[in-house]
Amino acid sequence: MRNRQLGLSLGGLIFGSIVLIFVILFGLKIGPDYMEYFTAKEAITAIANSGETSPGEIRKSFAARQAIDNMPSLQPSDLNVSREGGAVVISFAYRKEVPLAGNMGVYMDFQASAVGR
Repeated sequence: MRNRQLGLSLGGLIFGSIVLIFVILFGLKIGPDYMEYFTAKEAITAIANSGETSPGEIRKSFAARQAIDNMPSLQPSDLNVSREGGAVVISFAYRKEVPLAGNMGVYMDFQASAVGR
């Protein structure tokens, strides 16, 4: 009785490598936009908990963080500042288009909000 050999064929290796390369390239294209979103979300959470109450102070503080943390897709004027009860609520929403190849691209909608203490 012959033992069945287990392993990976050359065709399977090439196909798997191609799929892995496309996944890595896709991640490298959209990764910076997600990092920018999470940085902006952390910034508004920190600002909401800092105790600043006026929209002007909040936008000024966000502009300072934006200059340091490199968030070009979101401007201080894009922030929505409101009050719920006695707490400050800061939110934003924006759309980012990332071209992939040729005429293909990805639209990503980002939104976040933070409520102060």
